[in-house]
Amino acid sequence: MMSPNKNIKFPLENYDRLCFLKNVIKNPNIIVGDYTYYDDFENVENFEKNVKYHFDFVGDKLIIGKFCMLASDIKFIMNGANHLTKAITTYPFAIFGNGWENAMENKTYPQKGNINIGNDVWVGYNATIMSGVTIGDGAIIAANATVIKNVEPYSIVGGNPAIEIKKRFSKEKISKLLELKWWNWDIEKITNNVQNLTDDNIDKLME
Repeated sequence: MMSPNKNIKFPLENYDRLCFLKNVIKNPNIIVGDYTYYDDFENVENFEKNVKYHFDFVGDKLIIGKFCMLASDIKFIMNGANHLTKAITTYPFAIFGNGWENAMENKTYPQKGNINIGNDVWVGYNATIMSGVTIGDGAIIAANATVIKNVEPYSIVGGNPAIEIKKRFSKEKISKLLELKWWNWDIEKITNNVQNLTDDNIDKLME
């Protein structure tokens, strides 16, 4: 049984606004899993432009799992955007030099960590995800949401700041799905189960 080629840039024939993202990314600090796609209204190259303040010298990473669905205009705010928050001023004197270059001596800007997006995550149009956030497997991020804290697996969140709207399944079903980790199956098994994966009967997948 056939399956899409995970190593091609554009998996839809004659359509160049949806890509398998890992085949587009050039920045080694952006790590993307197989079959995760990005759909852009203009150009898929916009993805890296929307990973904001991602400076090499900071070293933080954007890590995205497998089989994620990423909509146009989503933005990731990395640690390079951070300023001092416990000091008297948040102003970045040191970057301007000319007598201010020692302003950050023996000090560091806040680091909130990598952005980690799990597997089978759907991120809606124009959502913003802040540095240090982890989004659990199977989560859904609503359009225009601003995510400032971790999102639990199989949760739906929305708003600014984003809050949980509901869980997609019962606690028992979520536990089974997290144990199943279908995205780690070999592609032949996934292909043989696409009818079950697009259903809501988890027991069929457990057989």
